[in-house]
Amino acid sequence: MQVSEEIRQDGQTQSKLAEIEERLRALEAQVQEIKSELPDNKVSIVVFSGDLDKVIASFIIATGAASMGMDVTMFFTFWGLNALKKKRDLSGKNFMEKMFALMTPVGTEGLGISKMNFFGIGAKMLRAMMKRKQIISLEELAQIAREDLGVKIVACKMAVHVMGIKPDELWDGVEIGDVASFLTEATKSKVTLFI
Repeated sequence: MQVSEEIRQDGQTQSKLAEIEERLRALEAQVQEIKSELPDNKVSIVVFSGDLDKVIASFIIATGAASMGMDVTMFFTFWGLNALKKKRDLSGKNFMEKMFALMTPVGTEGLGISKMNFFGIGAKMLRAMMKRKQIISLEELAQIAREDLGVKIVACKMAVHVMGIKPDELWDGVEIGDVASFLTEATKSKVTLFI
């Protein structure tokens, strides 16, 4: 009698263990499903502004994130494209494209600040204050981001076309991409910013 009771209890124990194992498998499947829906370790930044202070902020965030091991994509569009220019080329452009080219800055050194620019004096003051306080310049930040940290720089295909900017006017290594390619990156990102 005692042996049959032990066998019955052992059978109940086995049944409960099997039930617990089944629940664990179901929970593991749920965890894997949730993990597959989580964003990747990425940061996506839209750089719309061509203001010096905002472009500096964009690169500070980008280099900070990349230093933390995150994959970073910076998508430059409209006025933000001015920061990526390395030269001004008027050849082959229509009248409006030439006007845009002449009225917009070339590269980071020509960018004004968003407030108190006063015909470029504000930008010079900001740069001088940063230098005096030994804060890295925008140009150095951009170089570190691109060359040392692998930050991906993408120029908006439509904005490049609308503003009449030729790909060879932009920094070497800049990718030209459309909004769909940016959104593909952004939907997988933990952080997406518009600056």
